[in-house]
Formats: sequence, C-alpha cells, structure tokens
Amino acid sequence: MNTTVKFGLVIAVVVGTLGWVAASGVNEDTASYYKTISEIEKMDANAKMKRLRVGGDIEKGSIKRDGKQVSFVLVEEKRKMNVRYDGNEPLPDTFRDGAQALVDGRIEADGTFHAAKISAKCASKYEAKPGGNYKKENSINERAS
Repeated sequence: MNTTVKFGLVIAVVVGTLGWVAASGVNEDTASYYKTISEIEKMDANAKMKRLRVGGDIEKGSIKRDGKQVSFVLVEEKRKMNVRYDGNEPLPDTFRDGAQALVDGRIEADGTFHAAKISAKCASKYEAKPGGNYKKENSINERAS
C-alpha cells in the first residue's frame, strides 16, 4: 500500500469516527435541552416514562423538607408540576422560592416528578435594584484623571 492510500484510509477512519461520535452523542436521552410543563402535558404515556429534564419556576411557599426528601412545585405560567427529590447531593445554594429550576428525572405513576438532579438559578441575583445607581469606586478612568 502506498503512502497516499494509507493517508486517505486514516482520514476516512478519523472522519467516520468523529461523525459517529457526533451522531450518537446527541439523542433524546443525552441532549442538554429541557421540556416545559406544557410540553410534558402533551406527551404520550410512553414518552413520559423516559428520563426527562423539565424547567420552570419554584412556586413561592411550596418547598417542603422532610429529612433528606424535598418536595416543591414547579410553575410555568398557570401550569404546575409537583416535584420530589430524595437525592444524596445537597441542593444548590440558589434553590429557593421563585428561583428558576431545572429538574432531571422521571414522572411517577401519580404524576409527581421524581428528580434525580436539581439545578437552580436566581435571575434576580444579578439584576440591578430598580432606581439604584451603580457607581464603580476607584475605577481605572477615575484614577487616571
């Protein structure tokens, strides 16, 4: 086999492997997107049995703790979903009333979402207060003048 054929064969194997990894790495079970509560409500029973990621806001006053178990309600507009978490990992620091949450798990027979993993963020944490004035002290421009 000459060098050109060997090189072409190596390139074909590399491109084929990369294509296979890309195609098999993005499927319904491993994709990083999430479903909304309204999308979950429209799914058939078989689709609901798979591992799902659901996003929504944590309803104010809905967080209940019982030992390691935490239950709360996710809200999307007027739709609600009960969520239960029995995980061994601690909840994120941003897990609180009104925070946006992403839960990863399965829907149980009674319709409760059993979360294996919870991610949360508090959008208001990084927003400026209404009417507030933000002034950098000792900024580079102030020191230069």
